[in-house]
Amino acid sequence: MTSYSNVPLAVLDLSPIRTGRPAAEALENTVALARATEAYGYRRFWISEHHNTPAMASSATSIIIGQVAAATERIKVGAGGIMLPNHAPYVVAEQFGTLAAYHPDRIDLGLGRAPGTDPWTTRALRREHASGADFPEQVAELRGYLAPGSAQRKVRAIPGEGSGVPVYILGSSTFGAALAAREGLPFVFASHFSPDQLIPALELYRAGFRPSATLAKPYAIVAANAVVAGTDTEAVRIFSSLQQKFLTHFRGGMEFLPPVDDIDTLWAPQEAQMVNGMLAESFVGTPDTVRRGLEGLVDRTGADELMILSEAWDFDARLRSYELLAKAWNL
Repeated sequence: MTSYSNVPLAVLDLSPIRTGRPAAEALENTVALARATEAYGYRRFWISEHHNTPAMASSATSIIIGQVAAATERIKVGAGGIMLPNHAPYVVAEQFGTLAAYHPDRIDLGLGRAPGTDPWTTRALRREHASGADFPEQVAELRGYLAPGSAQRKVRAIPGEGSGVPVYILGSSTFGAALAAREGLPFVFASHFSPDQLIPALELYRAGFRPSATLAKPYAIVAANAVVAGTDTEAVRIFSSLQQKFLTHFRGGMEFLPPVDDIDTLWAPQEAQMVNGMLAESFVGTPDTVRRGLEGLVDRTGADELMILSEAWDFDARLRSYELLAKAWNL
């Protein structure tokens, strides 16, 4: 029988910007959330990378990681993730080597291949069109800069070289699963917005895993949405803000809006089907309700760790959601 209390919980933060509010507030909340979730007992705190998105302030990911790590003491802080095709691997190695120098044994580096933005911003970021097809080569290059080196090497990441910053492969399909398996790296699946390939990706990862100097056996982290409140009704209302974010995205924008009492008054049936499909791995309700749902997720996936995204328009409600879940999970 699975001992669920042995499955660690982690936090995924998007630095959500409430519509009509400044990005500075979102960034302040990210630091406050990290402090709180460290006290609640969460294992790690990861920040995403998104660009040109009015609903999210998490664009300069490495800078936010530095602020969060400086404001906390023990919790591991990292990128969930760095969208590597947007960056020169060498610069990423220097940035995370610097973070690791400031905060030894606390910095994680999750790597993804999606741009995290629209085609126009993708071109602005990269200065050229790229599909992410060379993502495995970029990962290898980056890991080479982080590995122990020598004075004879022509290009060295200093800081970065020999830093031992742990690398995780992120994915929402089987592509990342295959790469993580081949390289013997931990794998993180983004089922909080792309649940359809969750089981196939994990099966492929475990079946193809090759032990490495980094990792002796597969380690899978599963990301999911969770909103916990005193009553199911209250939690459902809080969750409507995340549903509206996806709804506005399907309509051509993206806004983080106040909760509503009845989300069904805002969308057409086809829109509801699309949003609820993307948010299928969401657990909403009282502590007992959400705990049972997450226990079921662990049973279905064999997850070694769960990474929780809990978004709420009201920041106190967001803090409370993470606190109630921590208590229910016996962190």
